[in-house]
Amino acid sequence: MTTPEERIAELLRALPAPPAGWAEAAKELPGVRRELDTILERIERDERFRERAVADLEAMLRTEGVEPTPVVVAHLRRRLET
Repeated sequence: MTTPEERIAELLRALPAPPAGWAEAAKELPGVRRELDTILERIERDERFRERAVADLEAMLRTEGVEPTPVVVAHLRRRLET
């Protein structure tokens, strides 16, 4: 008789491996979140920085060393609207 934990382990082993990029993205996610939080804090306290972000968000992100992916841009645009 198998325990519930052993059954879960069997089921997990039966799953296909995740796509290669998923593991790398998961490793990078905490750092990206910290970068975005830093940018959002700066937008909130620095009017000129906010003006740059509103005028050309993608260019501002590139200047800050952040790749303006569609997900990043959409997230920041939603936050800028509030």
